[in-house]
Amino acid sequence: MVDFDKKICFFVFICLSKFYIYSIIYLANNVYGGLDLTVDTNNYYGNISISDNAIRTVAGFVALDCYGVVDLVAKNFKDSAREVFKHERYSKGVSINHIDNRIFIDIHCILKYGVSISAVAESLKKSVKYNVENFTGMIVDTVNVHVVGVCV
Repeated sequence: MVDFDKKICFFVFICLSKFYIYSIIYLANNVYGGLDLTVDTNNYYGNISISDNAIRTVAGFVALDCYGVVDLVAKNFKDSAREVFKHERYSKGVSINHIDNRIFIDIHCILKYGVSISAVAESLKKSVKYNVENFTGMIVDTVNVHVVGVCV
């Protein structure tokens, strides 16, 4: 009888530990940002791999440096949860996609009240495109600016 109870306890322990491992994997992929992808390029000096997080940080830093931009904001609840756990000041509100050697950037921001939204958005696009291209040596195809709100 004792041997049977040990087998049941061992089975329950294995099931709970598998559930625990799967929940950690789920949190790592969905809440904490998942696997960090890299942008790979080749040049005269060799292979270069730049992580998406590095590109997001550069784009966010440049965006916050532009006149009229108050803050970057998370675009959805998943990014908000990531912000709580990781405390990423410069990369929040910035998403990066890349196909071949082209980079696509989306920036979600809050602008200052009283500024021309179109002028600030155009300045933000040009500044982010220039700085990310200089940083990575790759072509930035598009920079999409999503104005989430206006702050007084």
